[in-house]
Order: sequence, then structure tokens, then C-alpha cells
Amino acid sequence: MIGRRAARVATALAALLAAGALPAGPAAVTPIAPVPASAQERGSIYHEGWIDLNKNGRLDPYEDPGRPIPERVEDLLARMTLEEKTMQTVTLYGYGRVLRDPLPRPEWREALWKDGLGNIDEQHNGVVETELAYPWPEHARALNAVQRWFVEETRLGIPVDFTNEGIRGLAHHKATSFPAQIAQASTWDPELIEAIGRITGREARALGYTNIYSPILDLARDPRWGRTVETYGEDPFLVATLGEAAVRGLQSQRVASTPKHFAVYGVPEGGRDGDARTAPHVASRDLHELHLYPFRRAFAAGALGTMSSYNDWNGLPVTGSRYFLTELLRDTYGFEGYVVSDSRAVEDLVDKHRVAVDRKDAVRQAIEAGLNVRTDFSDPGLWVLPLRELVREGTVATETLDDRVRDVIRVKLRLGLFDRPYVEDPDATERTVRSDDALAMSLRAARASLVLLKNDGTLPLDRGALRSILVTGPMAAATEYAESRYGANHLDVTSVLDGLRTHVGAEVEVRYERGVAETDDDWPHSELFDDPPPDSVLAGIEAAVAQARSVDVVVAVMGGGNAVVGESRSRTSLDLPGHQRALLRALHATGTPLVVVLVNGRPLTVNWADRHAAAILEAWFPTEASGRVIAEALFGDIEPGGRLPITFPRTVGQIPLAFPHKRASWAPEADWVGVDTRVNGPLYPFGHGLTYTTFEYGDLRVEPARAAPMDTVTVSFRVTNTGNRPGDAVPQLYVRDVVATVTTWDMRLRGFQRIRLEPGQSRTVTLRLGPEDLWILDRAMQWTVEAGTFEVMVGASSADLRLRGSFEVTETARFGAVPTPVAER
Repeated sequence: MIGRRAARVATALAALLAAGALPAGPAAVTPIAPVPASAQERGSIYHEGWIDLNKNGRLDPYEDPGRPIPERVEDLLARMTLEEKTMQTVTLYGYGRVLRDPLPRPEWREALWKDGLGNIDEQHNGVVETELAYPWPEHARALNAVQRWFVEETRLGIPVDFTNEGIRGLAHHKATSFPAQIAQASTWDPELIEAIGRITGREARALGYTNIYSPILDLARDPRWGRTVETYGEDPFLVATLGEAAVRGLQSQRVASTPKHFAVYGVPEGGRDGDARTAPHVASRDLHELHLYPFRRAFAAGALGTMSSYNDWNGLPVTGSRYFLTELLRDTYGFEGYVVSDSRAVEDLVDKHRVAVDRKDAVRQAIEAGLNVRTDFSDPGLWVLPLRELVREGTVATETLDDRVRDVIRVKLRLGLFDRPYVEDPDATERTVRSDDALAMSLRAARASLVLLKNDGTLPLDRGALRSILVTGPMAAATEYAESRYGANHLDVTSVLDGLRTHVGAEVEVRYERGVAETDDDWPHSELFDDPPPDSVLAGIEAAVAQARSVDVVVAVMGGGNAVVGESRSRTSLDLPGHQRALLRALHATGTPLVVVLVNGRPLTVNWADRHAAAILEAWFPTEASGRVIAEALFGDIEPGGRLPITFPRTVGQIPLAFPHKRASWAPEADWVGVDTRVNGPLYPFGHGLTYTTFEYGDLRVEPARAAPMDTVTVSFRVTNTGNRPGDAVPQLYVRDVVATVTTWDMRLRGFQRIRLEPGQSRTVTLRLGPEDLWILDRAMQWTVEAGTFEVMVGASSADLRLRGSFEVTETARFGAVPTPVAER
């Protein structure tokens, strides 16, 4: 297959060369390194250490790697025409999306992008089938050919920024895959998340991508929302800490990290997705303390991009809001990258939000608000041509356009695109993509993401005591969930069934009956009804039950894949979809021990399973090695050590039920009014996760006991493995402002650490609190550390607190107010 594809690519490139679409010779598809004098004598624009991008035969400031970036930006900006400037503010979606040519053609000299281009998105990444996605060296050569056209055939030679998705590993054909973001968050391991970012960035750069739309920093405060699977969970501190790590990892490889979706995107009304992404009911304090907090920290870590969302907040559509894209993003957070719009975010100003009278007015609002680059699955001329009109007629100031272009050029210079625009060694992709260390890290991430929700001692399974296992359920043989259009594709996925069969070999008989499908024939309408299973479904259940009666243990793999969760896959219920609950009840009635494995992308209200199953393992969407790591965990070859980054409610009627929460907004702490707190509280709380061993916490020290607002407070304690197996503890530090001038969160996560302990081993954990960990927005909407008592709580989850202490802040200190929206039109 690789040989045939390579031959077809070579033929296509040869045809383009013959047609004059590419410069002749190997340089058309190979990288540019310092070129010897003989090549310079032939009139090459490539010189020792610099490229004559504007082809005038001299080293101009913007071409000089030795000059400061601000000087290079201003020199280039002064040379640009209106046409060239406007083309730096638009995305062209790649081949098979909007672009119709896989490689440059002579007709490009008359195309809109003859004046350059801001970025090209998803070019030959395999999401849309293209022969230039794989083998990897041919892909790198193809991107080099496109880049060479922009460098050599446009007047100023401004390189293009190749963008791509990358929240589960790079979105590319057979790139290294990683678990879904919600599973990554379950590792509670920033070092691991940074490594995932580093590998994703390394593979991106090797293949020619220089800007990755990752990580997603939206909070999943309503698990009905379809994109819950793509988030780091519900808590701003956890999301921010992991998001910072992802940004560091990506950008360590000279790849821009573009977090999304800025801002308040993850809380549409009722969790509804699709075109209902409007009207998030978020108070101003919640906006700043919850939803903007992860972005603020990502920008402080140096993220070079962000994606503006297409929802509104308090009547302000974000992509048309100067408050969000300038006053907050640039003036307050110090952002120095460039902003791309989410698809149709500009058009939505007209079609959905109805704050613009037409497309031209929408372009005006977005460019004046602070949008740098319009991104949509449509002709880029729909943005560029109205923008040129607006500037020519004076409606949009030239200075405004210059500001937007300045940001784009600055990022391209910081990425080194003006000096080294090409993949320097396309053949090296064979050694870089899916390298041994990358695959090992993928496996480590999948293992670390598993969360043991319940266990009565049935797990780990004893291979020597088992003769037969029934593997059943709709997700047992499924594999599609391991791929996403936002991550690696065309993978060879190991199902749970195949993983268990491989793991036990001939020692244990593994039987299989699917039982029921993932959804039923009436999906999704069946979420509104409780109709009994039809005869065809009952037959499948009975077949599974017949097998269950004669085996030693049943492993029921339940949940749902891409059909029930993901973008535009919101739900009205969090129950197991289809007739999965009927299958579970029938299996339990056999009396055979029942182990439930959940393969899913959002919290589920598995109350019946929690009461009746022997054990429940939350696997989320692991990597292509799903079946392998789940089998290892069930048999105790690895220790499940993940913790929940999101609350599991008992019913959708409890929503909102997310951490952190305001005081007294959840169930009462005592059953003094006859209310069952187990019914009113969560099924599984934030931070929950069991292990095959036990841990003891002790020796809490909080120093100093009295602190000034700018002091660092050190919290240390000892964790001991008191069981007979090794395991991972994830001690979590929570802080409570005992008395404040405004209503505050009951408690806030402010530190955590994942540690590995052998039986009997102890370790002292030290976590530190600074002013930002204590401040609140006071009555004047100023960030303030207020004088008073702060309670410190350490535990295994937000509901399993083992140690308590406190310290006093001796005086009040203010650190500045958040900007308030002003009239925008």
C-alpha cells in the first residue's frame, strides 16, 4: 500500500513539474537548507542564513534573522498592500474541504491567495481522504511544495501557517493517538499532559504543521453537553493546570498552541449543542473565577493563539466583542498571539445573533473587536472582499487592519517560518511519527486514565481461579470511539474483547455475546420513553444470559461511542442508551459476578449498576490500545489510579451539579430534615477514584499559621500505602475562605499530586498556596485576598477529606479590578 501511494504521489508531482506549476528540480519538494554559492549564482533566493523573500537581491530587515522581531514586523507591514494585508487575516481550509487542488497549480497565480494567505487548515491530514496524507514523507513533501509556492511565487514571500487539530494526538493519518481529553484529565498528571503536548507538537512539526488548535479549555459544567468528552472536566484549577502543561509541551516544539474556545463556550442552555450554542447563563463573577481562569493561565504560559467562540455572553457575541477580544484578551491578559474564529462565528453575527445587518457589517464588527483570522469551511473571499471594501471606504481604519496583521506576522516570525519555512527532512518523519517513545507514552496515558468507580473485592480478577469469562455489551467489540476528527485517525484499534482474549490466552475461555446494540431503533427518541425491549432485542439479551449462567464472571462493556457523544451530540438523559440497562438487569439475575466496564465520553447516571454490580471501571475513550489496558487493569497487571475530573450526578434533575459549588447549594451535610443525602448528592464526586490498595494520610503542617497576603503558605502531609499492593495516590488540596464579604465557593481545589507508592511506603507531599489561590472578586469586582481564616483540607477526593488545618491572613490586599463591558457600538 505504501509503495503504490508513493508512486501515485510521485506521478502527481512529476505532472505538476511538467506543467510548470512547481519549480524544476528536487528543490521543488525538498527542504531548503543554507545553499552553496553555486546555487546563489544561479539566481536562487536562498542564501546562507537568510531567504530573499521579496526577490529584490538584497537583505531587507524583515528577511534578516538577526534583527529583533518587532523591527522585522514593522518593516514587512510597511511594504504590504491592502490586498496582501487582508489575505493574512483569513484561513483557507485544505484540500477536500475548501481547497480543490492537492498541490499548487498554474491557476494559483490568478487565485485570491496570489497575495499570500494567513493559514491553511487541515491540509492532507487524513480526516478527509487524500493520498498525500500518508506515507508521512510524501505528506511533508506535499506541504513543502505548497509552502514553496507561497515563498517563491508571491510578491513578498510570506510563508503560510499550516494549522491542524490535536486534542487526542495530532489529527493525522496514523499519528500517535492519546486518550480523549476527559480521559487525559483523569490522570491528574500535568507532567504526562505536557509529554502528550510535546509528542503532538513534535509530530506536527515533522509533518509540516506549525499551529495546533489545542488544548480545549472549556469547562464541562453540564455533562449533557456533547463535547464533554473533549474537555479536561469541570473544575477551573484542574483544567488550567493541565492546560498550561499542554501549552508548554506543544510550544516546546516550535508549534503554536491555540487553546479553544474563548470564551464561555461549554455551558449552552440545557447542555444543548449544535446551533443552540447561545445564552450561557453565567454571572460576571463566575465568568472570571471559573470560565476565564484556564485561558488566563494558558496565555500567561505563552500560548500563541486562541479560537474565538460563536456563543454570546450577556448579550455580547464573543467574536464581535471588543470586551472579550481586546480588553480582556490583550489589555488584561497580555496575549500576543493571533485569534482565529471558530467556524461560522463571524457569519453567526448575522444569522444567529442578529447583531449585524449583513455579512459586511459582521466583518466590520469582528475585525474591530480584535479578530485576526476568519476561519470557516467556505470561500475565504467572503471575508476578504468585504474587508477590502470596508478599509477603502474608511469604515475600518487602516490602523485597525495593521494591528490585526501585525499579530499574525509576529507569530509566524516567532515560529521561525520566515527563516526556515520547510520541513527540513521529510524522510525523518518515519522515525519521528509513532516513535517507540511516543507509543510508550500513549500506553502510559491510557493506563493512567482508568478510574475504578466501585469494587467489592471482585477486582482484580484471579486468572488462576477462572475457567471462563463472558464478555458482553455493545462496546465489547467496538473500536470507532478510539478515533476522532480532532485526533489521530486510520488506527488499528484493539477492542476490549480482543484485548481480553490476548491477555488470558489459552488459560481462560473467553466467550462473547453482544447482547444489545449501543442504541435502539428509535434512538434518540427512545430517551423520552421507557418502552420494553422488542422481541429481537430480547433474543440478544437471552443469548447473553444463557452464556452468563455457565461462566465464572461476566464483563459487561457498556456506554456509547461517537454516536452518542461528541460535537453536536447533546443528550436529554445520562442513562445508558438503548436497552443496555435491560441487559445489565438480566445478567445480574443469573447470580454470576458482574463487572461493568464503561467506555463512554461523559458522566452517566449508572445508579442501578452502582447498587448491583460487583465492580465498575470507567475507561472513557482510551487509545488504540484500549482492549489491552482494560484487560491489564481487570486482572491487576496494572493498578487503576485515575480520578474523576467531573462529577457523576444521579439524575439530570440535579443539574447543575458541578464542582466547585456555592455553600449550601448541594445536599445538607447532615440528615437532620429526613433527607437522604445520598439521593441528593452526586453518584460519584469530583476527584473520586478507588485503587486496589489503601492509603493513610497524616502529619499535616500548614506554615506559617499567620500570613500576609503576598506570602506563600506551605501545606505538607504524609501519605502511606497501607495495603499489600502498589498503587497511585492522588492527594488533593482544597481551600475554604471561612468568612468573606461576598458569597464564595464552598471550597476550591488548589493543589494535587499523583504519586506512586509501594506497600508500606510513605512520602511527604508539599504543596504551596500563593495570593492567586486565595483571592476572590469582592463587592467592587476587584481581585482581593481578604483578611481572615482559611481552612485547608486534604483528601482522596472532594468528598473524602482526611486532614484539616487552617491559617490566618492578617490583612486585606487588592490586586486590581476586572474590566467591565462598555458600549460596543
